[in-house]
Amino acid sequence: MSRTLVIGDIHGALKALKEVLKKAQVTKDDKLIFLGDYVDGWSDSAKTLDYLITLQKSHHCMILKGNHDALLLHWLIHQEQNEKWLMHGGRSTLQAYKNINKTHKTIHQKFIENLPTYHVDDQNRLFVHAGFANMHGPDYEYYENTVYWDRTLWEMALATDKKLSQNDVTYPKRLKLFKEIYIGHTPVNRYGKDIPMQAQNVINLDTAAAYKGPLTILDVDSKKYWQSTPVHKLYPDENGRN
Repeated sequence: MSRTLVIGDIHGALKALKEVLKKAQVTKDDKLIFLGDYVDGWSDSAKTLDYLITLQKSHHCMILKGNHDALLLHWLIHQEQNEKWLMHGGRSTLQAYKNINKTHKTIHQKFIENLPTYHVDDQNRLFVHAGFANMHGPDYEYYENTVYWDRTLWEMALATDKKLSQNDVTYPKRLKLFKEIYIGHTPVNRYGKDIPMQAQNVINLDTAAAYKGPLTILDVDSKKYWQSTPVHKLYPDENGRN
């Protein structure tokens, strides 16, 4: 039976990605949805993009754009080193590209340029890196980057009373638009967690692989999930974004 499997933020941890795909016993019948942020963290940022480019040729993949992927794209196009980017994982990515030629960089540039920013499946489940701010959904955003930068959807879901009925006039309209919403972007270690978190109908899959957490893959139907070894143990000589 085919499954829909969603994967959280990878941040250059290719070893963790390969491990967790193996743990979940992924087959070519499964649909894989990647929530973005494939770079900026561990040393395999460029190799992670290579792996995803190859994987989408053999598997059913939906690979979404994250904010760190957009930051890398800007550098690939303009060669500008944004200081905030460098402070938040960009230095490791620059190092990963140190010996990569222009042709190879162009392949990565085109790959990122063609990544969609969100996906809605046939069960009205939304998959997006960060969230959306517009009351009518991501289709209506004025700026594309909102869906891979904005944290207010997650913060709102966390702050909404669990006992509040969807029929209540004060229940957030944004949360009614989709059956479920799968996001990354905000690492759950901020809340002392290292497993997926759910608030209302929003499920957060960023289990802090950029830091000392594991990488997570989750079956959206059964809600069963698999996790890699905490990523810092797979890259013991590196600091990631710690």
